[in-house]
Amino acid sequence: MELPSDFINMLSGLLPEGEAAELLEALRETPPPVSIRLNPDKVGPGEVFDSLGCSTDGAVPWASDAFYLDRRPLFTLDPKLHQGVYYVQEASSMFMEQAVRSCVSGPVTFLDLCAAPGGKSTHIASLLPEGSILVANEIQRGRANILAENIIKWGRTDVIVTCNTSRQIGESGLMFDVIAVDAPCSGEGMFRKESQAVADWSLATVDMCAARQRMILADIWPALKPGGFMIYSTCTFNLSEDEDNVRWLIGEFGAEPVPIQTEPLWNIYGALDGSDIPVNNFMPYRTRGEGFFIALLRKPGSWSPSSRSKSAKRAAEVRFPELERWVAGADGFRFFMERDSIYGLPAALADDMLEIGRLLYPLVRGMDVAVKKGHDLIPSHALAMSCALCADSFNRVEVSREQALSYLRCEAVQFENAPKGFLLLTFMGRPLGFVKNLGNRANNMYPREWRIRMSV
Repeated sequence: MELPSDFINMLSGLLPEGEAAELLEALRETPPPVSIRLNPDKVGPGEVFDSLGCSTDGAVPWASDAFYLDRRPLFTLDPKLHQGVYYVQEASSMFMEQAVRSCVSGPVTFLDLCAAPGGKSTHIASLLPEGSILVANEIQRGRANILAENIIKWGRTDVIVTCNTSRQIGESGLMFDVIAVDAPCSGEGMFRKESQAVADWSLATVDMCAARQRMILADIWPALKPGGFMIYSTCTFNLSEDEDNVRWLIGEFGAEPVPIQTEPLWNIYGALDGSDIPVNNFMPYRTRGEGFFIALLRKPGSWSPSSRSKSAKRAAEVRFPELERWVAGADGFRFFMERDSIYGLPAALADDMLEIGRLLYPLVRGMDVAVKKGHDLIPSHALAMSCALCADSFNRVEVSREQALSYLRCEAVQFENAPKGFLLLTFMGRPLGFVKNLGNRANNMYPREWRIRMSV
């Protein structure tokens, strides 16, 4: 790999000569490791490795339920990926877990501001204590749709996916206990994974990204509660986007840097400018992962809830017999209908989640359950993926890998001797999605926009 000369010179000024050479060699010559993170609500490790046809190459030390693989399989052709059983995620970015554990000890309202495609959001969702709400936001609609898909597959009911700018959220009046800003950056840490990142890099790009990051941080700072925490991260090495922006937050807003607990064996670098500011740099020649930077900061002050009243406009609350059967613990949910779509929210969180949905532009709220068509309810694919699905309320058909892939391609499927009506397909015993069996054929209900296009 041919690296930009300005990038080489920049690294040479940041690191001791020998270490700069090691990092450059790692970026040029060492293949990136492959890592996945399991969904603790859906699976144990064994069945994933059996489905992938590969083995674990060790646990990711700073993340739970996370493993390196001994090779890179064709993930797209593994039905388990589409069932939300695991997520393919770069190992260094899983250090988000340590930042969350350093600042969250009870229920919180958490904003993941720049959340697409969803690796960190699904991770955070699995870490937050019961009673928490996660808002996963992405400004670009196309990327927000991908984020929504991954959140739906993960199956949590306490997550809202939104498509808003940082300024819109900052001016919304909403207040969050924790905000994660995994800022758009120059992508230096992803050079060995993404050749386009190398082609697009320049010193001018670094300066542009640093300025944009400060704009995003300034926009969103008003939405962080006094006493709340901001997690700032990038996949870069340079000071402008990393340490300098942390110093800017300290100087501009009085942000208080907070150390994140690490272990010496993890070989994580501190500040590259030699200061004692408590930040964390992941360097591919020292840690098994890509380049990554992360810092935790606290907003000064303490939070006193305001008396701002919530909107008098309420969503239409509904109850249907099917909902009682299809949703496990349906008494713990409230169900709402907008147009013909029915979604469910955890009852204890419903008012707050409705208010967030009113003030922002939501793509996903809790759990999409069904669409009302005439007098009938049509179960949604999100219900099949949800951890709140009552699978026993549907007739189930176990499918082979070949049948599963045909279903995921939205191809026509047939099942002999299966009962008519809605069938829940399962693969290796876990929900894959719905079909409507008409007898001579079955209507494939997998979302067409999600269909896989890859062939063996």
